[in-house]
Amino acid sequence: MRPMDVMTTGVITVDPDTSVQAVAKLLSERGISGVPVVDSANRLVGIVSEGDLLHRVETGTERQPERLTGRRRRSWWLDTIASDQELARDYAKSHGRTAKDVMTREVISITDTTELADVAMLLETKRIKRVPVLRDGKLVGIVSRANLVRALATTKGEAATDADSDDRTIRDKLLAELKGQEWFKAQEWFKIWAADIIVRGGVVHFWLCDDQYEEERRALRVAAENITGVRRVEEHIVPASYLTASPDRR
Repeated sequence: MRPMDVMTTGVITVDPDTSVQAVAKLLSERGISGVPVVDSANRLVGIVSEGDLLHRVETGTERQPERLTGRRRRSWWLDTIASDQELARDYAKSHGRTAKDVMTREVISITDTTELADVAMLLETKRIKRVPVLRDGKLVGIVSRANLVRALATTKGEAATDADSDDRTIRDKLLAELKGQEWFKAQEWFKIWAADIIVRGGVVHFWLCDDQYEEERRALRVAAENITGVRRVEEHIVPASYLTASPDRR
């Protein structure tokens, strides 16, 4: 399995000129801890996380120079080398008005064909919970720890087989079908993210919110069953409270 088989698509993004207040509102209302920043060609240029918005002049939480606070660094030479650069960075973070002013530019990312074993190692060693997925430099999805756990849940301990390519075709066709339906596009953001789709051995696995309407669940099942090669459909229910109470679940 590859990132393209398990990743969450339809990623929420902002453009570099989005205001800091708009980004903060987005993170707060959507219950997420970070948002990718993409240019007009959907190329990843950075990411804004809660940490990037932690020290702001508007809330009086901006960092103070250590000469004003009386705190010292671990050593005088480290202070001398890093002081000017860090002061400039901290000022931009606390006073910047747009996403491009405060975003983290050195973003760890993967491609949609990266080995999942490498993805798991990356998440573990870098101590991150999610990683953007790129195809030809453009953002196509996000793989999180939750995605990998769900992928494991769909297996029965068997090794990968040639059927994986067929599963990928089924998933691509199903996603294309759903994205063309108005009822699917009109869903609230958390329902779209909850409806993660993984195909394994011809079995389509849906992760659905427990307050999703029965009509929507039925439509998802029908759409999947109409895809050639699908053996059956399984639903996995995720509590709505889990989605809103655990913004870092991904």
